[in-house]
Amino acid sequence: MREFLIKLAAAKGDIEADLLVKNAKIINVISGEIHTENVGIYDGRFIGFGDYAAKKVIDASGLFMSPGFIDGHIHFESTMLTLPEFSRAVLQRGTTAVVIDPHEIANVLGLDGIRYVLHSINQIPLDVFVMLPSCVPATALETSGSSITHKELNYIIQEESVVGIGEMMDFPSVINGDEEAHKRIAAAKWKKVDGHAPGISGKNLNAYIFSNIDSDHESTSAKEAMEKLRKGMHILIREGTSERNLEDLIPIVTKENAWHFSFATDDKHPDDLLEEGHIDHSLKKAISLGMDPIIAYQIATINTSNHYRLKNVGAIKPRFWADFVLLSDYKKVKIEAVYKKGRPLFKDNKLIDFSRNEYSAPTVRGAMNPGEFSQKDFQIPAKGKRIRVIDILPDQIVTGEYIADAKIENNLVESDVSRDILKIIVIERHKATGRIGKAFVRGFGLKKGAIGSTVAHDAHNIVIVGTNDADMFAAFEQIKKLQGGLVVIEKGKVTAQLPLPVGGLLSTNRFEKIAADIKALKEKVISIGGTHTSPFMILSFLCLSPIPKLKVTDLGLIDVEKFSTTSLFAD
Repeated sequence: MREFLIKLAAAKGDIEADLLVKNAKIINVISGEIHTENVGIYDGRFIGFGDYAAKKVIDASGLFMSPGFIDGHIHFESTMLTLPEFSRAVLQRGTTAVVIDPHEIANVLGLDGIRYVLHSINQIPLDVFVMLPSCVPATALETSGSSITHKELNYIIQEESVVGIGEMMDFPSVINGDEEAHKRIAAAKWKKVDGHAPGISGKNLNAYIFSNIDSDHESTSAKEAMEKLRKGMHILIREGTSERNLEDLIPIVTKENAWHFSFATDDKHPDDLLEEGHIDHSLKKAISLGMDPIIAYQIATINTSNHYRLKNVGAIKPRFWADFVLLSDYKKVKIEAVYKKGRPLFKDNKLIDFSRNEYSAPTVRGAMNPGEFSQKDFQIPAKGKRIRVIDILPDQIVTGEYIADAKIENNLVESDVSRDILKIIVIERHKATGRIGKAFVRGFGLKKGAIGSTVAHDAHNIVIVGTNDADMFAAFEQIKKLQGGLVVIEKGKVTAQLPLPVGGLLSTNRFEKIAADIKALKEKVISIGGTHTSPFMILSFLCLSPIPKLKVTDLGLIDVEKFSTTSLFAD
């Protein structure tokens, strides 16, 4: 009580504030206006508008002051950064809070993965709110490294940093009344449940929402998003590395319905964070496409806070944490400084770094146990003359189905670089089951070599695409040697790689180094003919069995619309 009374005295102006931000043009996401004010800060919190005696004064004349930005949904593992490095990457972009779903590391390491995340959260300045993974494994159509039931969710939901249950990807189980699926939803209790409903509509969508799921980030068209909005879902406008839906969705945002929208990135590579940005990129793009700037800032801040019931973030308001961004141009989102709890973390175009020595990184067990394979195991005997090909669609993680004549040599189906039809292999890596799924894909453009990764949503088995079995097998061998990571192979030799020793998902290097490595990997992919702008990101999504139409897992080719395996051959 004594501490509260001291802060109350500061709010009344009876004692000196720690910081006064003078003459700032406040982007007020609550009142929906811009007004010039002085803002007092004490013990890391906003204490109010007005003139306060303060130990330190910042003259913000000519600058706009926004609340810190909030990402409404991201799998931080997609950045391949540990949480301290992820924090460094996004804080300088104005993001001061994120809602994460550690679905990826949980599918590899189970509860140990979630404990790793919860430990890391306490080590960083970024506010991290957790939605507990609801689908570990994501579906029965793949082999993950672990499993989490409603019993574990009921236990961990009590954690203060946990704000709900993450995206319920197994929508068929939800719609069909599967008992375990609904027990996982019920584990949220009074907290939120995220949705994942790609292409779901009509009465099936009604049933999905009726199951106490009220958000979605999978809409790829205005029509799809509008149906979900009309039925009461909170719409997360996704703009990530390979999933770019913002331009298609913002036409349905109006002044009247805007509070039902948030920005989210879902999955973002580190080089994109460095070069393009984070939520600041979504803000900038939305405003450039004609969205009212005040509405855009509300979507980037208070809307997300209100939806997830985040504590004391999302607005410049007495008692809220003093998380704010100073901008010289609010329409172009030109950031001059970022403050977290009243402390400057980015200023004068320089990240005011926090030492790595402050943070004790937890350790995790090894996560590579693929068993033994030979190059012969990669062969596909011809059992027909026509094959089903996974067709990559631009800027989407949904895929199409393309029926093609098979290229057959010595009674084996081979990659056909002339038509951009390449073999894709998925090898189970957690339990040495010996399972290997084989399929074909169109959209990479490789003319030679192979690329491989242990980032393969959601079970994160080993996924390899290539022009020939020898290079694909060499990719497998190198990934085993690295104990997880990304590789590019040409003529049997490694030309680029990124080790990911933490669960086969995360690097222990600095953000800038990882971004440079990803850029080098992409350049090597281009050098062997690659045409996709995000080859490793899209490679990871080709294993995502809850997303239509065709995918591939260690169980084989998956027809997501039928929610079952299907034959590679279309004869």
